[in-house]
Amino acid sequence: MYHPLVKLTILNVTILIGGCAGTQSYKKKEPVIDKIEVYEDGRLLKNDPVNLIISTSPNKKFFGFPFGKILYETSHPDPKKQFENWLKKKKNRRKRLEKWISKKQIIALRAYGEKFNNWLKKKGEPPALLDNKKITDSKKQIIQYYKNLGFYNAEVFTVVQPINKKKFILKYQINPKSRYSIDSITASIESPQLEEIYKANQKDQIIKKGDAFEINKFEEERERLFLLFRNNGIYNFQQNSIQFTAAIDSTGQDLKIPVNIRIENIQQRLNDTLVKIPYTKFKIKDVAIYIDKIGLKEKLSQYTDSIFYDNLNLISKGKIKYRPKTITSGILIKRGKLYSDEDRNLTYRYFTNLKNFKYPSISYSLIPGEEDALSASIYLIPKERFSLGFDLDLSHSNIQDFGIGLGGGLGIRNVFRGTEILELNIKNTLGASRDIAQNGDQFFNLFELGADLKLSTPRILLPGVKKDWIRPSKLPRTEIILGTSIQENIGLDKQFFKGTYQFDIQSNKKKRIQFKLIDLEFVNNRNLSNYFNVYKNSYDRLNQVAKEYNTNENLVDLSGNLLIPEGTIQFIELILNNELALNVNEDAYKTVNTVSERFDRLSANNLILGSSFSINLNSQESIFDENFYQLRWKFDWVGNLLNQFLTSINTNKNENYQNTLGGVSPSQYIKTEIDYIKHWPLGREKVFAFHAFAGIAIPYGNSNNMPFARSYFSGGANDNRAWKAYKLGPGSSSNINEFNEANFKIAFNLEFRFPITGPLKGGVFLDFGNVWNIWDDVDDPSMRFDGLEDFSEIAMGSGFGLRYDFDFFVFRFDTGFKTYNPALPLEMRWWSEYNFKNAVFNIGINYPF
Repeated sequence: MYHPLVKLTILNVTILIGGCAGTQSYKKKEPVIDKIEVYEDGRLLKNDPVNLIISTSPNKKFFGFPFGKILYETSHPDPKKQFENWLKKKKNRRKRLEKWISKKQIIALRAYGEKFNNWLKKKGEPPALLDNKKITDSKKQIIQYYKNLGFYNAEVFTVVQPINKKKFILKYQINPKSRYSIDSITASIESPQLEEIYKANQKDQIIKKGDAFEINKFEEERERLFLLFRNNGIYNFQQNSIQFTAAIDSTGQDLKIPVNIRIENIQQRLNDTLVKIPYTKFKIKDVAIYIDKIGLKEKLSQYTDSIFYDNLNLISKGKIKYRPKTITSGILIKRGKLYSDEDRNLTYRYFTNLKNFKYPSISYSLIPGEEDALSASIYLIPKERFSLGFDLDLSHSNIQDFGIGLGGGLGIRNVFRGTEILELNIKNTLGASRDIAQNGDQFFNLFELGADLKLSTPRILLPGVKKDWIRPSKLPRTEIILGTSIQENIGLDKQFFKGTYQFDIQSNKKKRIQFKLIDLEFVNNRNLSNYFNVYKNSYDRLNQVAKEYNTNENLVDLSGNLLIPEGTIQFIELILNNELALNVNEDAYKTVNTVSERFDRLSANNLILGSSFSINLNSQESIFDENFYQLRWKFDWVGNLLNQFLTSINTNKNENYQNTLGGVSPSQYIKTEIDYIKHWPLGREKVFAFHAFAGIAIPYGNSNNMPFARSYFSGGANDNRAWKAYKLGPGSSSNINEFNEANFKIAFNLEFRFPITGPLKGGVFLDFGNVWNIWDDVDDPSMRFDGLEDFSEIAMGSGFGLRYDFDFFVFRFDTGFKTYNPALPLEMRWWSEYNFKNAVFNIGINYPF
């Protein structure tokens, strides 16, 4: 006998198959809309906003298939009846089922079928049939849209063009006719003070004589006037006081419209009568800041400490724990100033940026007995001074089979009574790898420990410079960061140390400047003997040469492979010292020399000390804004002052005549890069995204190449997605190293994003780019950029992706195909690897740009 669950499963599958097969007759037989086309005076409008207001639309397609429509048509209009018909289809089916399973389970099966049917309808999409009501509504919306643009006599017609018996094109043909324009602009303003403000700022008026009569321009002008008055002392100004009147000739003879801006005084009810009260300018008479608790004036006895500083009252429950200047310097609401919404918003922004208080509250009240005077109250509720957090990570990678990370962070606010924040973060990782042999067969044989200490203060701290030389409204911030980490049995067991002394300035939400006065990084490789275990490609190339030219049996194992590390190092020395029968012009010698140079570079300790400047521009208003650009420019200047100092004191030099400090040669280079992103919305959830990047780093003086950590690479989930990270380039070289990098990079990305169904989105993309060596110590012409002709080595990848929007993040899966591979012979570069065998699958979080 079958288990009851097995019986139910068999029945479910049977009903689903039978049900789906039985719904074919319920498909709509009328032709459906395949495409919507909108024409204006015979001109096709492809990306015009008018397309967005049309309520008739074709069924959404994914790779040409209307999956939503198919799902919907798979459902049944009456699932209860469908189930009963299925039971009655065979004479004894109901009786057999009642014997096999219970009546209760039959009822449950019917309910399950109804839920599944409803799911098909919910996830599906009804066929896009010709709907006269929707067409009529769309025509009205189009006419209103054109009226808003100044075309008051527009006409709309529809044409149905059949494609075949099953589908057709629905065309909207618009005849906008003549456009109305603004003839003259007059103003009738009841308040003399409003009129004074209006006339003083009339040059900024958005609506102008001769312009088209567009409704949105009037809305923009209303918003401008509202903000203008509110920021010039009119505390109680209301937007509905602004009225626009226009005399439109309904006959269409006169296309010029005179406009009058009428701004009435505020209306208030006194007893049973409405009276008008003139708008007047309000000034701030006093400002009080309440700290610790939300303050009410009738409960002032709760506050035991107060200070009058910079014409502001600071009041606290208990002793004030903050330096007064720290609190008052960012307050733009001052005694004697006119009321301003902008001052209020900038004050909010200042206290939010301090990260020492919960979201502040600012309120205004009229002062009894005094006209046009306001009292401002600012309420600050401090956050907890100490904060403690922990995190736990489980991981797996090509380095470790299993890893567990435990971290913790301690934050201390208001360390020196100036709203400073001191943060200490510690992270410890233990990992297990079968590739590492250890005595005792320890399971956890990988180890990494790191710590960061950061002090942040909301002002510019620079010796010899006033602390407030940058206005607090620009949100200046100084950060001092110290960090270190150490590794065991990971790569070359790097010991890392960093020190940063940087300034951040954010003059507005769209512009941010960062200046790193001190940017220090020291990397010490403690396990050089593991180099050829990590960089297998280098070992394989060296070992191949050794199999042909090595004559010393002490350098190889029983299989004839070079021993690590003794065999590899000694064999390199034999070749480069010309102790084996190998000429410097032979390819094998060049291979060994290249491996040796890369070994010297990647195993060398790095000391990087310099400064950098970056500026970030971002026009995005919010995360929902898809019509924006972002621009970042950065410039690094590294090692110049340090190496000049070392040269001036006649420090020791290494065999390459480079300055050294503690046995390490400090890097010296300049580096600049520019990163640009632009998004264009193309309709409902459709976006075209563009990304461009160019960067170059030029070593000079004490360096003839770039530190590995400061070089460029190409490929990966956020770059050229047809190649894995570090696997593209340099130039036309054929991916000869595990980590291919260089000091010059160009990248371009184009991506079209579109909805599929619900939170599931799609995308198609083209990625271009590569890296090259330029003005450094690399001699291989295939890796170098020597002229404009090397732009022919820009690789091209294309592909598609699926993205699932979880609201708080996007899970992304992209498939990239090598469309143009510069590493191949010229005749094979295009399309020869355009297949799933050579495709690269990328998983990412959020969009790449």
